[in-house]
Amino acid sequence: MSNPKLSTITRKTFLQKLMHWAGRLVGLGVAAGVYSYGWERHWIETTEVTITLPKLPDAFRGMKLVHFSDLHLGHFSEPKDVQHVVDLIMSKKPDMICFTGDLVDESTRYLSVVLPILGQLDAPLGKYAVLGNHDYRARQQQVIRDTLSNAGFEVLDNRHVRVDRQGSFLHMAGVDDVLFGVPDLARALGDIPTDEAVILLAHEPDFADETAAYPVGLQLSGHSHGGQVRLPLIGAILTPKLSQKYVQGLYKVKDYSLQVYTSRGLGTTILPIRLFCRPEVTVITLH
Repeated sequence: MSNPKLSTITRKTFLQKLMHWAGRLVGLGVAAGVYSYGWERHWIETTEVTITLPKLPDAFRGMKLVHFSDLHLGHFSEPKDVQHVVDLIMSKKPDMICFTGDLVDESTRYLSVVLPILGQLDAPLGKYAVLGNHDYRARQQQVIRDTLSNAGFEVLDNRHVRVDRQGSFLHMAGVDDVLFGVPDLARALGDIPTDEAVILLAHEPDFADETAAYPVGLQLSGHSHGGQVRLPLIGAILTPKLSQKYVQGLYKVKDYSLQVYTSRGLGTTILPIRLFCRPEVTVITLH
């Protein structure tokens, strides 16, 4: 009985195969780079979610709240991009609009142009905002506050606003940026009755672990960008400080009634790319 022949591969053949697969990998990397820079970072996803909010009065049930975050103006994001976002938000006919920080990346040069664009946003139950860590990096946080205020937003720096609808109340609260500001939950929630519904705006989502000690039903946050780059089976490659626990979407904080919704945001930072992590505008229907 003859011995089976062993297949052999020459050094030349091995190198040819290696170069072939290396070329494929390089091509795949180039394609991913072109897609993540040229397409996905502009491809906004509208996420629709219904959230049951404890203690919500009947008058607010069915209310449509549009949440957006992290525009990062100046880092490959321009006023025309903001106009697209504003048009998208208004097409949803929101009852309320919330912005959870990072209007700019590091520069405030576009603010005068963006102010009238943000002013186009309109909602019968108001527009509310907080600042993010990049708004502080610009070192002109008061200019950013003024821009948001002049555009019609209530900037909730450690304070709350009572929203009246048909004689019932919902409290919108917000805290200063956790990383660079001086957040004060006790002051933000002030004298809100414990039996009334509260929504808190806080840029960094992991702050929810502190919020959970207070009678807040829902925290809206951004900051994470959802990781900005996500891989199948792995998820987010990297998320910034205070966004490693509640990275994207809706969470319930363990053993507490608090829920957290973390937006993937709209802009980019560090690298102007998104991969398997589309920018997001969230339409929340309260129930």
